[in-house]
Amino acid sequence: MPFKQVPGAGLYWKRDGRDEAPALVLLNSIGTDMDLWDSMLPALRTRFALLRIDARGHGASRAGPGDISMARLAEDVLAVADAAQFGHFALAGVSLGGMVGMELALSAPQRLAKLALICTSATMDSTAWSERVAKVRQEGMASIADLAMGRFLSDEAEPAVVESVRRQLVGMDAEGYAGCAAAIRDMDLGSCIRGIRAPTLVVTGTRDTSTPFEGHGEHLLARIPGAAHVALEAAHLAPLEAPEALANALISFLES
Repeated sequence: MPFKQVPGAGLYWKRDGRDEAPALVLLNSIGTDMDLWDSMLPALRTRFALLRIDARGHGASRAGPGDISMARLAEDVLAVADAAQFGHFALAGVSLGGMVGMELALSAPQRLAKLALICTSATMDSTAWSERVAKVRQEGMASIADLAMGRFLSDEAEPAVVESVRRQLVGMDAEGYAGCAAAIRDMDLGSCIRGIRAPTLVVTGTRDTSTPFEGHGEHLLARIPGAAHVALEAAHLAPLEAPEALANALISFLES
């Protein structure tokens, strides 16, 4: 299995798709891993060279204790992209993955061809995330499972999907989750994203209560120059609730 050693972590990554096709990096949300994209792979791997990365402390990736910054997570993506020989690439990120994508678009614009921001935001409630960090570190992942699942998926999600996501969430490393949650808590992108120059697609979910269009998606569209918008019938984890619609939206955007 391919791992990339970076300061304080070992990052698990996987390549799929066509080697000579346009490069696309796929980033997961907090509390999930690269399996988030599984339902979309048949549609994407025939058109792109795909790189999926488990964020620090998620999936098979390991992370040491302590807070993690959004800048550090963006540096992780570049380190893995270099290992996979992805010089110039598009990026699609869900939730935390989209936040990392915005950070990367600002810190390394020469590497980013296009940016798809899926069910994400540039500003979150720092107090709520501070409380979540403390709770996870004190009481473990089960203590926030109901809260997270209530935001991840809607009542329209298949029961088997809900069970799988919950099992993965409860079983993940609490310190890795807390470290990435601290990155969300400390995020300061709202005043910066006017500087994003990569063509950007903002995808919102009509059933998303975590980063809905109102207060989140609308701010991305108002601040990122030229950003386009697609609304899907989905909650926060759109790749699980609307994989076909999301794949079509990404393909249309990336190939335009």
